[in-house]
Amino acid sequence: MANTGTTAVRPFGMRDKIGYMFGDFGNDFTFMLSSSFMMVFYTDIMGVPSVIVGLLMMVARFVDAFTDVTMGQIIDYSKPTKDGRFRPWIKRMCGPVAIASFLIYQSEFAGMPMAFKVVWMFVTYLLWGSVFYTSINIPYGSMASAISPNADDRTQLSTYRSIGATLASLVIGTATPLLAYETVNGNPVLSGSRMLVMSGAFSICAVICYLLCFNLTTERVVIPAKTEKFSFVTLFKTVFTSRSLIGIILAAICLLLTMLTMSGMNPYIFPYYFRNTAAQSAVAMCSSFGTLLIAAPLAPKLSAKFGKKEISIAGSLVGAGLFLICYLVHPENAWVYLGFYTLAYIGMGLFNTVVWAMITDVIDDCEVRKGIREDGTIYSVYSFARKLGQAASAGLVGALLGIIGYTAETQFEPAVQSGIYTIACIAPVIGFVAIALVLLFVYPLDKKTVDNNVKILEARRAEKK
Repeated sequence: MANTGTTAVRPFGMRDKIGYMFGDFGNDFTFMLSSSFMMVFYTDIMGVPSVIVGLLMMVARFVDAFTDVTMGQIIDYSKPTKDGRFRPWIKRMCGPVAIASFLIYQSEFAGMPMAFKVVWMFVTYLLWGSVFYTSINIPYGSMASAISPNADDRTQLSTYRSIGATLASLVIGTATPLLAYETVNGNPVLSGSRMLVMSGAFSICAVICYLLCFNLTTERVVIPAKTEKFSFVTLFKTVFTSRSLIGIILAAICLLLTMLTMSGMNPYIFPYYFRNTAAQSAVAMCSSFGTLLIAAPLAPKLSAKFGKKEISIAGSLVGAGLFLICYLVHPENAWVYLGFYTLAYIGMGLFNTVVWAMITDVIDDCEVRKGIREDGTIYSVYSFARKLGQAASAGLVGALLGIIGYTAETQFEPAVQSGIYTIACIAPVIGFVAIALVLLFVYPLDKKTVDNNVKILEARRAEKK
């Protein structure tokens, strides 16, 4: 068979799905550690003011605007090797990204001058996130469309990617609090030396996962390298003339704002409103297992029958309805609220599970319209948009708490507690409805359109053989 379409290799199967799962498992060993514990490490262990740490994260998002798109262009203009176009980057960059992550948590520098610690933090964080993580995450995310041209196969890859991320979240979220803290004067405090060991262990785990991803997956669709000269004008045209890309970007930003606001309110509503830290500990476990056991198995089957856009809208509306009922019922029992939260999270999980497959649908749609395939460019633009959503969500919870007058001194006042409950319920309602509206009125790729695009591209590739 000619090497211009789909190569004559073993058929798509469980090996590819497991391998792709390990890719995001590896990603999140360093990403989840950074997003969950880097702030407290640098404030509590290194003594760096939280304002400076927050500034670093904001600066990194601006740097990402250039590195994400640059990496996307590098991929699109590079020639495929015997291992494919995307997989080689996973093998090349797994070591650098793991080492850079480990260097962030060098607690032995805690006694150094503040200027040294700030420079060290900026350099290592930017090397990890904006350079090395980008150089492995953009190819990894773009790779799904090369593993299989089949839309249902890509949905399964998206599902397994979500499973990998959920498993990493469970490992990081469970192991780090148990092993990285020590008791001092009766209070749990983060240990710098233990955090150093944990970061090293997670970096090793990340490399193992990346190598499993490289060895278990196969790129079947050979995508020729772009030859035309890069132009920022062309890039902006790609973004602003693609309704499908604009739609998935807006929907993903709404998804992140909703999901991160929900989790961001948990440290306030459970201990301060319900006075129940046990339920706070259980919420991450319940939502993760709800995703793994219900949303992940159902999403591919429902998508194949009804469409990814369709089930994402339905799941979002279910989530909005559940939180609205919870607000109106106003349960005084933390476990009842936890039940509403978990069911709503499963509804959101349907969209979160298939969103990565929807990106490959967008890539297909752009190729159908333009005749040019731009996996790296489109995925990098989408990745940067997600980072904007993450950055925005970081300040949203604080802003909402400021509106209700929350401080350490007022946290148990009735008016503030009522405000906490209102935010925890109504903010997700607004977010879920926003997701559904964007998907319904902006994002154009329903099941019929996706299936038709796949047929068009299959016919084009058959003509080239």
